Amino acid sequence: MTTGLLLILGFIVGIIVISLGGGGGAIYLGLLASVFKIAPISAAATSLVTSLPSVMIGSWGYYRQKKINFRLGNQMLFSAVPAVVLGALLAPYIPATIYRWVLGLILVVLGLRIVLQKNGQSAPKKHTLLIASMYGVLSGLMVGIAGMSGGGPVLAGLLILGLDTFQAVATSSYVLVGLSVIGAAMHISGGQVDWQLGLPLMIGAAAGALVAPLLVKRISMSSHSGNMKWVMAILLVLMGINTIR
Repeated sequence: MTTGLLLILGFIVGIIVISLGGGGGAIYLGLLASVFKIAPISAAATSLVTSLPSVMIGSWGYYRQKKINFRLGNQMLFSAVPAVVLGALLAPYIPATIYRWVLGLILVVLGLRIVLQKNGQSAPKKHTLLIASMYGVLSGLMVGIAGMSGGGPVLAGLLILGLDTFQAVATSSYVLVGLSVIGAAMHISGGQVDWQLGLPLMIGAAAGALVAPLLVKRISMSSHSGNMKWVMAILLVLMGINTIR
């Protein structure tokens, strides 16, 4: 029964997170820690490993639709990689309470920034790559310190930089492939992955990731495409509040 439930949960989460441009680390982390009651360190490792196949499949789907902005995506990725390593080295020395408050407030501010941004407004072009690098560093620190996917800052940064929702989701998925590979490799080497729970979630999420790019394409062609940015902004604010609690 548990395996079947994990497959279903993985499928649903896979659709949701790839449709919203996130790796799902926060969702998987919540499921594993609060529902299945495994240790936080093991939950963080398992969440990163679990999300890897789904972000790879989702990113490939977006690539085939030619929606990935490689210029911004690569800039974020190159900035995020050293931040992942730095975050992993700093993690033992950062009090959990301080980290939760800083990260939570950042996510809330990013969500509100998207909501308050005027339609069609974007960051100044001459600062585009610098701003992309800043969001990449923040995302990398999230992966390295907390074992989260880092999708929140990446997606928010891309939307603030002026990408449309479809491009932002696609590019975010692309960036998270690199981050998930590094994060998963670091945690697998520690031997803290709960494969009994992780494998069914991984299989279900991979199946959901096959569906997600097609779903986003349909939504982007409908009259409801503008609502996706509001959904993403609200989710960022809720993630921030939940992190602080």
